[in-house]
Amino acid sequence: MKISKLNIKFEEKSLVDIDFEIKNSLALVGQSGSGKSLTLKALLGMLPDVMSCELDIEADFKLIAGKTLSFVPQNPFTALSPLTKIKKQFFVDDKKIDKLFKQVGLDTKLKDRFAPELSGGQLQRVVIAMALENQPKLIMLDEPTTALDPQTKILILELLKTLQQEFHFKILFVTHDIESAKSLCEDIYIIKDGRVVEFGKMSDIVQNANNNYTRTLIEANFANREFRK
Repeated sequence: MKISKLNIKFEEKSLVDIDFEIKNSLALVGQSGSGKSLTLKALLGMLPDVMSCELDIEADFKLIAGKTLSFVPQNPFTALSPLTKIKKQFFVDDKKIDKLFKQVGLDTKLKDRFAPELSGGQLQRVVIAMALENQPKLIMLDEPTTALDPQTKILILELLKTLQQEFHFKILFVTHDIESAKSLCEDIYIIKDGRVVEFGKMSDIVQNANNNYTRTLIEANFANREFRK
C-alpha cells in the first residue's frame, strides 16, 4: 500500500510533504513537530479546517471507507467514556464482544464494567478489541504504549504482533519510541520537518543509520529508553 504526494499546508506553507509505503508493518518516527502526528491526522481525516491536504493513495481499498481502517489512540483512559459500560461502547452484539475480548486476552465479565474500573493495560486491550470489530486491513497506532508501565507495554506489543499474524492486517505505528517500534515493525521511516530523511528495514536503520538526525534519535532512545515526542 503506497501513500504518495501527501502534502499538508497551512497558509500556503508546506508542513508535510512525504511518500511512504506500508508493506506489512511500518513505523513512522520523529520528534515533536516533525510532522508524524499531522500525517496520522491527515489519513484519519482529522486535520483542522485551517489546513489543506492533498493525498494520493495507491491501494486495493479506500482508507476513508471506514471498514478497512482502525485506529488505536495514545491514551486508553481518554478514549472511552467513563459513564458508559464498556459493552455499550461497541457496535456489535454481546456474542461478538465476548469473542473479541477472548482474542485480546480479557475476561468477558469486564464488558459490564465502566472504564475507570479497569487498569491501563485492560483499557488498551479494550481499545484494541474495538479496532478489530470490522476486521480492518490497516490498523494505525498512535503511541499506543505511552501511558503504560514497561511490563504492560511489552505485553501489549506482543499482543499486537500476535493479532497481526492471526488476522493479517497492516500496521502503521506512529511513535517517538524506536525501542517499541523495533519489536513490532519491519520497516521504518524517519521524518523531520515534514520530510522523510531516511527509510528502510528496521534492523538495518537501527544498526547502521546513515543520517545524523536518525543516529541522534536512536542513541537518545536506547540511552534513555525513551525520548520526548
